[in-house]
Amino acid sequence: MQKVNTRKKLGSYPSLGVVISITLALFVTGLFGMIIIYSQEFEKLVRENLRLEVYLKNGLTETQRKQVEKKLETLPYANKTLTNESPIKFVSKEEAAKKFIAETGEDFTKFYGDNPLHDAYLIKIHPQFHSDSSMLKIKKEMEKMAGVYQVSYVQDLVSSVNKNLTSIGLILAGMITLLLITVVLLINNTLRLALFSQRFLIRSMQLVGARKWFIQRPFLLRAFGYGILSGILASVFIWLLIKYANRNVEDLIVLQNKERTFSLMGSLLIVGVIVAVTSTFFSIRKYLKMSLDELY
Repeated sequence: MQKVNTRKKLGSYPSLGVVISITLALFVTGLFGMIIIYSQEFEKLVRENLRLEVYLKNGLTETQRKQVEKKLETLPYANKTLTNESPIKFVSKEEAAKKFIAETGEDFTKFYGDNPLHDAYLIKIHPQFHSDSSMLKIKKEMEKMAGVYQVSYVQDLVSSVNKNLTSIGLILAGMITLLLITVVLLINNTLRLALFSQRFLIRSMQLVGARKWFIQRPFLLRAFGYGILSGILASVFIWLLIKYANRNVEDLIVLQNKERTFSLMGSLLIVGVIVAVTSTFFSIRKYLKMSLDELY
């Protein structure tokens, strides 16, 4: 009867459970990373569409209007960085009247006998000036400009955006910190349990005179491979989930940032490798230092 070879190979341990555990941990981390990316893109979208409305006095000549426009274009708080288009948009009172009539179905010009609206400039303000105090200061400065009738913005919206986005940022930062700690502990414990079955083989290699690096190398190489494989699998699952969400959630693609998404996936690879290799290194070192009685 042929004898079955039951010898264990140095560095080998149950791989499927380890890869699944690391992949799940990285996948959950990636999901929270995507939530943070979407929240940042949403904040960017909200702030890009936050505008100051500068109404001009009626009766200005075209030359006077252009002078006001040039002054507005030189303002340091006009947002020239987030988009390639001009941060200043002119809306004539005729355009404003047509839009109002189209949206409401009521022609107010028949009631007034004239168009009482004002020509206006819509100005995108740079996010660093979105605080309540800065917006109020800008409003007062603009109202002192020659040719300006009135300056307005939705004050409650500015306060609400600043308050809510700050709160969301703090909550997400706390959650991602706790999650990273949990992921590190989970991967570490998974690898330690997997290496537990190898403790006597490690001791046997020590007894025959094998050096520490010779014993550690196959374990570290395998952990490196598991980290990369798990990172790739987690990234693939996240990408498939993003594709599915984009098909089923309207306008979600507007919040997508491919550069940040790919950076997140690269980070998952790095985290998977670093945590897997580090946990394996310290676990092997622990078993190398244990006495025979402690191994039992």
